[in-house]
Amino acid sequence: MSKGIFISIEGPDGSGKSTQIKNIANFFNDKGLDVVFTREPGGTEIGEKIRELLLDKNNSEMSYMTEALLYAAARAQHVEQVIKPQIDQGKVVICDRFVDSSIAYQGFGRKLGKSVEIINSYAVNGVMPDMTILMKLDPRVGRNRISGRDKDRLEIEKDEFHLSVYEGYLEIEKNNPDRVFGINANRSIEKIKEDIYAKLEELLQSVSE
Repeated sequence: MSKGIFISIEGPDGSGKSTQIKNIANFFNDKGLDVVFTREPGGTEIGEKIRELLLDKNNSEMSYMTEALLYAAARAQHVEQVIKPQIDQGKVVICDRFVDSSIAYQGFGRKLGKSVEIINSYAVNGVMPDMTILMKLDPRVGRNRISGRDKDRLEIEKDEFHLSVYEGYLEIEKNNPDRVFGINANRSIEKIKEDIYAKLEELLQSVSE
């Protein structure tokens, strides 16, 4: 491919993103394509430092707008330093969370509304995923799945916050039917993988035409 493919994967904590990211990477590797995995916030040295600030439970005084701006700052660096260059080299970039996370978590969860989209329009600089896979799962179910692990600053938020975030994700799916592929994540890993692979085959066909 002369131009690469950009895929993001979204969803509540505990929805099985990490497992399916590995399956997506295997899908493209089996096709003989170069795969780059990255994550947000993070993906660059600067982004990883910002990630530490954002997820540190000790930073409880962080304002919602500061939070949104820090996510956007990490994203701007990520797009310029990693995502766009790798796509331009014809690679498949798989990103664990991208701009939809900010819209869901800060726009809906923090009630910052359209300001989050405006901020991030500068951060992404026109670079958007060819496909976003949304792992759809009641966040209360997801939170039960991760109950045994040490939680970060956002994970410790109350159910009300996470339900608002999830409503945001469903709104994003509704408003972006050509990009966002919502999938029932409350099923077996294999069933989810089969559905994702079918969608990835469609994507490959469309980019090769």
